[in-house]
Amino acid sequence: MVARKIELKQVGDPAKTRLRLWIRLLRASRFVEAEVRERLRCEFDVTLPRFDVMAALYRHPAGMKMSGLSRFLMVSNGNVTGIVDRLVKDGLVIRSQPDGDRRSWTIKLTNSGISAFETMANVHQVWINDLFKEISLEDAKMAEAILDTVVVGRQVRDD
Repeated sequence: MVARKIELKQVGDPAKTRLRLWIRLLRASRFVEAEVRERLRCEFDVTLPRFDVMAALYRHPAGMKMSGLSRFLMVSNGNVTGIVDRLVKDGLVIRSQPDGDRRSWTIKLTNSGISAFETMANVHQVWINDLFKEISLEDAKMAEAILDTVVVGRQVRDD
């Protein structure tokens, strides 16, 4: 198979540069995500979605409603339900119904869940630091600020 360069007609240089940036962001993101998935699986026998659910719940010690958890993770309720079911079965999460609301559930990490997540999160931080070690602290802060402008700009346009 031969790679072919696509000619973008009637697109200025800034647009091409931004497109190349997008492609590089995707490539870097996919590389880091694949590496983290593999390390979580090998070291903790945990999937990345399970880690993400635990991370979200850890950030919300009072717990979260299932719908709020789905919104926070930007996935469907159905995707979260299966993960939460397994976390409950493993004793890492508890599910409770708020008084007077039989249709919604609040999800919260158990003490075992908190302990397990903290162990994984500390190791995860070391992995990420290692994967990004070639990026200076100054460049990391600049990249963070630049990427924030994409999200903030989108939120302003949506309002």
